[in-house]
Formats: sequence, structure tokens, C-alpha cells
Amino acid sequence: QVRLEESGGGLVQPGGSLRLSCAASRSILSIERMGWYRELPGKPRELVATMARDHTPDYGDSVKGRFIISRDGANHRIFLQMNNLRPEDSAVYYCHLAGLTNEFRGFDSWGQGLQVTVSS
Repeated sequence: QVRLEESGGGLVQPGGSLRLSCAASRSILSIERMGWYRELPGKPRELVATMARDHTPDYGDSVKGRFIISRDGANHRIFLQMNNLRPEDSAVYYCHLAGLTNEFRGFDSWGQGLQVTVSS
């Protein structure tokens, strides 16, 4: 079992920045898929940013040019740098990691969710 521990959410004014972090609870062999998603009340979870195994990023249309996904492979962490935040970015953000443990077992894990509120 691989748990994900998220940090970095909170309240920020429009135009501000936040950096979300997501760390695996244990050492893992490889990350096959990684990403950030967000959820608004009453709406389905939507893609914010993902990164392929070759480190190619992909972004949801609403965050392109403002958000940056990155990873620290050695420490099994992924990050989401969010710039020029807008009130409509307010949501619960979830990180997602899937890959192999050191025991060569597949895992597919989600973080507990972080509240991000953009408001003046």
C-alpha cells in the first residue's frame, strides 16, 4: 500500500501563487503515471495536469500557461506550481500516482485532497 501525503493548500488572493506537494509514504520502484486533479462540489473530478513517464506534461485547458507540474523522482514527490490563481481555481485538489513498489507490485493511489481557495 502506498499512501500519498499532500501539502501546500490554503487561501490565496486572486493573482497569487501556491505550490502543492505530494509525497509517497514509502520508497517505490517506479512511477508510471502521475497527476493532479481537482473537484468542485457537485461536479466530476477534472484533470489539472499530468506527466507521462517520459516527463511530457499535459494540462487542462483552463490552467495552461499558469500551472506547472514537476517531479522529484529521487524522493518520490510531485509538485504543482499554481500561478496567477483565479477564483474559479478554488477546489479540492488531489494528487495521483500509479506505478510499482519495490516488491514489483502495482499501486494506484490518490491523496486525501487539499482545499485551495482563491478569494480576496
